Amino acid sequence: MPAQQEEVGVIGAGGWGTALANLLAETGYPVGLWVYERDLCQGIRSKRENRLYLPGVKLSERITPTSSLREAVKGKQILVTASPSHLVRRVVKKAVPYLSPGALIVSASKGIENRSLLTMSQVLQEILPSQFRSRIATISGPSFAREVAQRIPTAVVVAARDQVVAQRLQELFNTPYFRIYTSPDLIGVELGGALKNVIALAAGVCDGLGLGFNTRAALFTRGLAEITRLGVKMGANPLTFSGLAGAGDLLLTCTGDLSRNRTVGIRLGKGMKIKEILLGMRMVAEGVKTTKSACKLSRKYQVEMPITEQVYLILYKNKPPEVAVKELMSRGLKTELEEVEIRKGG
Repeated sequence: MPAQQEEVGVIGAGGWGTALANLLAETGYPVGLWVYERDLCQGIRSKRENRLYLPGVKLSERITPTSSLREAVKGKQILVTASPSHLVRRVVKKAVPYLSPGALIVSASKGIENRSLLTMSQVLQEILPSQFRSRIATISGPSFAREVAQRIPTAVVVAARDQVVAQRLQELFNTPYFRIYTSPDLIGVELGGALKNVIALAAGVCDGLGLGFNTRAALFTRGLAEITRLGVKMGANPLTFSGLAGAGDLLLTCTGDLSRNRTVGIRLGKGMKIKEILLGMRMVAEGVKTTKSACKLSRKYQVEMPITEQVYLILYKNKPPEVAVKELMSRGLKTELEEVEIRKGG
């Protein structure tokens, strides 16, 4: 049982934010959960269930849902940001005046800003006062919110530049069904968590086209190669991409039926247009926006990312998915190890 005076705030009551809030509440922490939708907030308060984003899961009485950012943030020693990535900057800016001086800030959002090309921790570095910048961390890894809420064994990683911060959060989040590893590679963990959604869109496209297991395995492997190439150019440790935040999260998102990005890809593969797909979705598929950022980063760092490029063309240029697959398969022949060679000192 944690110290009685220590409290947690979670910004964002989507499936992931709600699952993390419930996990922390079940370990004994009082949790303030900021809910944007007032009707949903009232429903969580009265029914102890997030019927919109995590239906069927009974939520702990230690969770206090609120539509007030001030109430969710003020006095909290731990703050978890779980808003969709394109909203993180706007929402956290509004929360800054209520932050406790010694709070640890944990990003649970997976994405890359389209305009700035910053990861979520980099966004937080920009908008938070200087005293918080050494206390920023990110949590990522193969973790569907529903399975975490159902207490299905899950392993993830928490990354921070300050390992004291990472270890403190490791202790905070660890439960008998939710195992936490630490990492100092903040940028690598974030890039793995964001870019895997782009490859998951491609995996869904292949499934929607009715392609086989051979195709999925090739896509997974080559997708991981291009994520790693970009990550290393941006200063990440290449080993991060063989771990939970890299290959682990990529495997889950490319194959799991609960993956929103894979689901979008399946519908694209079956001939639907992206606007039509998104209109019918309640939850955010982060890969759609992240694909734009990933293409810009590939050009900025001069890294070849052919799968990402084809996903972009399908999403934003109406390229037929079957043509995109054909072009990927007819690219110039290469030597595998040369193509994924890790630049030392990068």
